Amino acid sequence: MHGNPVPDTYVYVTEEGVTRHYADGSVEALAWEDVVEVRVGGLTPADGRADVLIVLLDRDGEGCVVPRSATDATFLARLRYLPDFDLDRLSTAFESANDGYVVVWRSPDPPSPLPDLEYD
Repeated sequence: MHGNPVPDTYVYVTEEGVTRHYADGSVEALAWEDVVEVRVGGLTPADGRADVLIVLLDRDGEGCVVPRSATDATFLARLRYLPDFDLDRLSTAFESANDGYVVVWRSPDPPSPLPDLEYD
């Protein structure tokens, strides 16, 4: 019997936070209350398929990477609860995403500076 292929990632969005489960069993999770920065960028993996990534970070630079292809209305609606989050800025970042990352939102009062992160 042939079934649908198993996706390489699952993303769950709740009122408490975002969790991403990878096919290899690893998990990334971040509570909404801990999000201090949102970044958007493009990624072109070895297979040539491009996807836009939304990176949610906490004050320690740890976070959860969410592919745009795995987002839904619930995720976008929840982003709007971040203080002064601008959906138009997010949309513009989606349209101009490349292999670099752009900060589309930063907490008005983050507890400490975030490091510049390298993404593979």
